[in-house]
Amino acid sequence: MLPGLRIGHAHCAQSRTGVTVLVPDSPVVMGVDVRGGGPGTRETDALEPTTLVERVHGLVLAGGSVFGLEAASELALLMARDGIGLPVTAEVAVPVIPSAILFDLANGGDKGWARAGGGDSPYRRLARDAYAAAATGDAEGPVGAAFGARPGSRAGGIGLARADLDGGGQVAALVAVNCFGEVEAGEPPLTGPVPMPKLAGRAVYGEGHTCIGAIVTDRPLTRPAAKRVAMMAHDGLARVIRPIHTPFDGDVLFAMSLSAESPARVEPLLLAELGTRAADCVARAVRRAVGLPG
Repeated sequence: MLPGLRIGHAHCAQSRTGVTVLVPDSPVVMGVDVRGGGPGTRETDALEPTTLVERVHGLVLAGGSVFGLEAASELALLMARDGIGLPVTAEVAVPVIPSAILFDLANGGDKGWARAGGGDSPYRRLARDAYAAAATGDAEGPVGAAFGARPGSRAGGIGLARADLDGGGQVAALVAVNCFGEVEAGEPPLTGPVPMPKLAGRAVYGEGHTCIGAIVTDRPLTRPAAKRVAMMAHDGLARVIRPIHTPFDGDVLFAMSLSAESPARVEPLLLAELGTRAADCVARAVRRAVGLPG
């Protein structure tokens, strides 16, 4: 994706679900923007500019709805054992690991672990596998958190896109695409019926919903600037998905800076370009995730 960040994916074919972890080489500034009406998150409040912790240690994206949040707990434990995190005592480090999940519980996979008498859910194991597999590769398609995804009427997946900034530096997007609405091959129409392919012969929730993802840049950001980039990046979803940010979706985008610098402020014109190119990357990543030209 970008140098300084490792990404790991793991999935369970039987349950048709998965986990993606993003592990930076060193702690990062991160912001988040939540737009969907049914989000599932962990430690997003810790990313608000008024809170204590300036930098965080990783990010987890997972399927499984609320059950998938277990993956972040497991990654926090694994990273703590590796000595990564805030040094709260001489023996214990506490990693800050925000997370977001998408809804894939109705995709036909075996979710017997969620019923009476079932065993453990797969998400802690998948987090271990994803962490062990974390590398600098750029895997796309039905991997990790989007292994069981189905956006609109299409097969889903993870998409990636990258762009250069005019003044130097890069921005990239990773999006796990499982939206309630339809991914459009061209610009979404301004009139006509609102497409809801997941309602055909199914309950209102359909097979699944929600887009979750991360924007990554090598330019230094403040926490307010990271939040603004995440906000602007959501426009990329609106450019290719109709409807988007519905009551059923839990759309969440994170934005992180891999830079070790801690600027007092970010030049507004740079921020305007960075957020715009982030939205461009999100739109392209969504299309790539479903096999459309991006």
